[in-house]
Parts: sequence; C-alpha cells; structure tokens
Amino acid sequence: MNNRYVAIGLVNPKSPTNIGGVMRAAGCYKADAVFYSGERANRAMRFQTDTKDVVQRIALTAVDDLLECIPTDADVVCVELVEGAISLPQFNHPANAFYVFGPEDGTIPQEIVDRAHSVVYVPTIGCMNLAATVNVLLYDRCAKLGFSADGDELIRQSRDTNNRVKVR
Repeated sequence: MNNRYVAIGLVNPKSPTNIGGVMRAAGCYKADAVFYSGERANRAMRFQTDTKDVVQRIALTAVDDLLECIPTDADVVCVELVEGAISLPQFNHPANAFYVFGPEDGTIPQEIVDRAHSVVYVPTIGCMNLAATVNVLLYDRCAKLGFSADGDELIRQSRDTNNRVKVR
C-alpha cells in the first residue's frame, strides 16, 4: 500500500486458528506487523494455522500491553461492536493505522478504546469471527485507499498452484 503503515493488535486472541487466519489476512492485504497480548495464544501457538507461512514476512510479536507498541504517527483504530462506533462503510482510514481487535469471547478493554482515534464496527447481523473481521477491515482499507497491484499478473502470483482456470 503506497508507503502507508498498517499494524494489527489482537487483544488476548482465543485460538491459534484465529491468529493463523489473521496472519494470512495480514499477508494478503500487506500489513506490516501483528502484535498480540494475553497468554492463551502463547499456550496454543504450536497449533497455529498460518498456512501461507506469512510469519516469515510479517512480524508476529507477543506483548504485555498493546498500548506500549503503538507505532509512531499511527492512529489507533479499535474494531469492535460497541455503542457509539462508526460503521465501516462510513469510515475513512488513516494512512498510518494500528487496528486493534478484541477476542471472540470478550471485548477490547476500555483503556484501549479510550486511547483510540476512532472506533469502528462492521455492520453485520450477529458477529463475525476474528479473522473474518480482520479480512473485511483490511479489504475495506485497500478498496478505499488503493491497492498497488491489479489484474492478471496479481492473479497469477496470488492463486493456488492448482488453479489455472481462465475467463474466455
């Protein structure tokens, strides 16, 4: 994404499947780093499901406090179903962002929400899982701010090795 910085913060993620899905989304949408807090992820990390091995290209870092790893010049954007939040279709993404996501079985702590420049929610009926929410948010960011690659070359580089289908 054209010299923009994107980091993701995960509050006490519930499972390695969540982290693996988030890492895959981070790779697909060119995030720069993923941070996570809490002990649950550390205990389960050996079961992580990063099927594209994105952790080799994007740092995945355990931290005690997500507020201490906010990148310089990044706006904190909490993504959570909370009253008073901005609907994602109406949200304008900052160039440099630190997106914070809560766990599937909890929420973002109030002290992080209080530090946020914006709080955003994805308008759905019910709630999505963590990785799905990260995918939707990052896709929305790319669609609104512009993704640097497009067309058949991107498709050839991105598709699965078993996919050789073409539109005729």
